[in-house]
Amino acid sequence: MLKALMNFLSLCWKPFGVDIVGGSSGGDNDGGGGRDGRDGLLWYRDLGKCATGEFSMAVVQANQVLEDQSQIECGPFGTFVGVYDGHGGPEAARFVCDHLFRHLQAKSAETDGVVTAETIKRAFRATEDGFLDVVSELWSTKPQIATVGSCCLVGVISQHTLFVANLGDSRAVLGRKNARTGGVDAVQLTSEHNANEEAVRRELRDLHPDDPQIVMLKHGVWRVKGIIQVSRSIGDVYMKHAQYNREPINAKFRLSEPIHMPILTAIPSIVSHHLQPNDSFLIFASDGLWEHMSNETAVDIVHSHPHAGSAKRLVKAALHEAARKREMRFSDLQKIDKKVRRHFHDDISVIVLFFNHDLIRRGVVQDPPFSIRSALEH
Repeated sequence: MLKALMNFLSLCWKPFGVDIVGGSSGGDNDGGGGRDGRDGLLWYRDLGKCATGEFSMAVVQANQVLEDQSQIECGPFGTFVGVYDGHGGPEAARFVCDHLFRHLQAKSAETDGVVTAETIKRAFRATEDGFLDVVSELWSTKPQIATVGSCCLVGVISQHTLFVANLGDSRAVLGRKNARTGGVDAVQLTSEHNANEEAVRRELRDLHPDDPQIVMLKHGVWRVKGIIQVSRSIGDVYMKHAQYNREPINAKFRLSEPIHMPILTAIPSIVSHHLQPNDSFLIFASDGLWEHMSNETAVDIVHSHPHAGSAKRLVKAALHEAARKREMRFSDLQKIDKKVRRHFHDDISVIVLFFNHDLIRRGVVQDPPFSIRSALEH
């Protein structure tokens, strides 16, 4: 019990903007190139370098405690990108950021370092099992941990192949050069596991044919069991295991009928794509970005400006749109503090990965490896 509690608390107290380069940690090094910056509730790294090209990274906080996490890992395996959109609290997203990549490394080591869809699924499974262990150990002292979850969006580039794995409603969009028009097309690589999608409602009804209330329309929004929008996640164990859907968790999470099988799952959708010379860049973002802009708009913003500052530029474009929707000035939105800010927009995490096909073709290895994580808390 004490060990689980200490591990849990350690997740909450890690420093803002962690870099790990060559096995050492600290926020002042130059891992991946570039420097961290802050602008109020916005954290960013305008540009960094990795084995597959360049990257830009940003996150803006809206909740009282930041519930989004994101990371980039580069090393002999290639490049790993993760965006984790937490809900109900920050604990699940922080746990995923601490463990998912490590599990992928371990599972890939069992196959001589080769990354496959199956090794990615096994890493997700191990991360889900690990968080369930935390919930089990903390249940008597912190039962609300059972109602915390996280969407997970992961990209892995290994040996010329891009894998994208997704749980929930974050999104990965590829910017692909169009030789005919001279522009860049937006190609969405992920499908959202959100009950507002008809395909997701159909999937849930097929999986639970005896439950007429598996999806419910409440206040114009489709929700699983009338509670949660996403159908896949890490955590949310109150919707997966009957022993955690009871008092003392909040009544709004408790179901009137018993759970005979998991309602939500942690099995990711995975696509693989052999990188082509016309693949220019990839945008990974939590749904907070896509609430305020289309795939095409995001790709056009990235394509029309220098690489440096791309992620920050996307976040600010979303904030401008959030302000416009409320008929207020962007400068006034910036003055609103966290927690109250959540009434205007969500936490937003963005990573833009630019492909250098010469490096990818030559199989350049990142040495020493480096790790960059976005803010854990302001």
